[in-house]
Amino acid sequence: MIHLAVREVKPEHLDLFRDWMGQLNGPRRAEALATLDDEGCSHEIVVLIEGPDGPLVIYAMEVESIERSRNAADNSTHPIDAEHRAILDRAIGDRPPLERILDLHR
Repeated sequence: MIHLAVREVKPEHLDLFRDWMGQLNGPRRAEALATLDDEGCSHEIVVLIEGPDGPLVIYAMEVESIERSRNAADNSTHPIDAEHRAILDRAIGDRPPLERILDLHR
């Protein structure tokens, strides 16, 4: 299953968010991959776009079950997950209105 999430990024914390993503995709990649294993996630991609009212982050995850993934993340004992939650709480804002207009799968 592919799970997609779109959120606003607080402009004053955009550099913090970018730096954190760089850590996850760089020196802390092995730790980040270990959390994906726990979450049943085989692929995660994060992109930033400039929306009309500021930056937006788009998360796409391929997961076995979004419920399992959320439960694993919420109950994780990995130190990197606590850091991740703290940074997201600081840097990520509201969900913009979305309209799902296509969802094809077998």
